[in-house]
Amino acid sequence: MKAVVQRVREASVTVDGRLVSQIGRGFLVLLGVRRGDGEGEADWISRKIAGMRLFEDDADRMNLSLDDIGGSVIVVSQFTLLADCRKGNRPSFIEAAGADDARRLYECVVAKLRERLGAGRVGTGVFQTHMDVRLLNDGPVTIVLETPAG
Repeated sequence: MKAVVQRVREASVTVDGRLVSQIGRGFLVLLGVRRGDGEGEADWISRKIAGMRLFEDDADRMNLSLDDIGGSVIVVSQFTLLADCRKGNRPSFIEAAGADDARRLYECVVAKLRERLGAGRVGTGVFQTHMDVRLLNDGPVTIVLETPAG
């Protein structure tokens, strides 16, 4: 799995003019699921996201987690994170999991984050749908996470 974790002051997802998710301070996570990923990868990446210390403490050091600040997260499925652009000008998405596996593992990551943070603090996009994603990146702070090769 691959995730882009963006520290935000606020973020939202809208589909067809309808607000789907909205948060204040926290993370907007773009999540790509690779072929061969499983629940082990979902557990690893959800633990990392929930525990990442990307918020400043009183000494102005990135030392606080989502729990420490009462932050929230929105997770958006994004297979394009797995694009291979090494040849030609049209990306290849051969590394991306098929829709059924990707949906199952995306939902698994969301469920695990809800277990760790509480259901009310974890929002989502809408799988396989064109979304308008808005964010106010705080910092900017953007981290790329990739599960270890199995």
